[in-house]
Amino acid sequence: MTDDSLQEQRTGTLLAEDVLLALFDPSSGTIAGENTLFSVLGGAVLADLAQAGRATSEDAGIRGVRIHSAGDAPDDELLRPAWDYVSEKPREVQGVLAAIGPNLRAPLLDRLVDHGHLGRTAHRALGVFPTTRLTDGDTGRRAQIIDAMRRALVDGEQPDPRTAAVIALVSASGGLPTLHREIPWSGATATRAKEIERNDWAAGAAAAAVTRTMVAIITNTLVATTVIAHR
Repeated sequence: MTDDSLQEQRTGTLLAEDVLLALFDPSSGTIAGENTLFSVLGGAVLADLAQAGRATSEDAGIRGVRIHSAGDAPDDELLRPAWDYVSEKPREVQGVLAAIGPNLRAPLLDRLVDHGHLGRTAHRALGVFPTTRLTDGDTGRRAQIIDAMRRALVDGEQPDPRTAAVIALVSASGGLPTLHREIPWSGATATRAKEIERNDWAAGAAAAAVTRTMVAIITNTLVATTVIAHR
């Protein structure tokens, strides 16, 4: 599949879905970085709102960066709670992530399963307790996302804005090293990931520039959250 067709496939989908797919490990059926996942998914939703023109940021000086709602309420049921929260009054980034993040994992997984990007199979934990296991879906979506990430991080290609945002969020969460089987981890890979975190990617259209600004704000917050979570 070409880059253009991948971008077309992504139209109308959530950045938060791509981030969750990137953090999914098909070999174990688990999600990497569960201890900071709520912040990462919350950040991805804020970036989705920014890209859609539904959220903006404001430097409030000593009070930090505040997130404002913009435009009309989004139709997407996974974006609406975040928009509702910041529409009440401007909110600091960390507060928004803490408020919206914990409720995102389950519905995002349900959507990915519904669209065939992930699967669920029944099995028994310890051979006794009935439970379900996540599996890679049959759409090839995750493989395409990982391939685009690898080409940007390892092969030195300039990422499209969507891929750059996924890399920045996954990197800031500390989750990139867990993908080492698919994206070889090295000092050069780490350096490139940090460059992308710091906005070293082409902005392109105005919507992409707005997303880039929001992603930079979020990644700064995620880095601090990740450090605290691992102490």
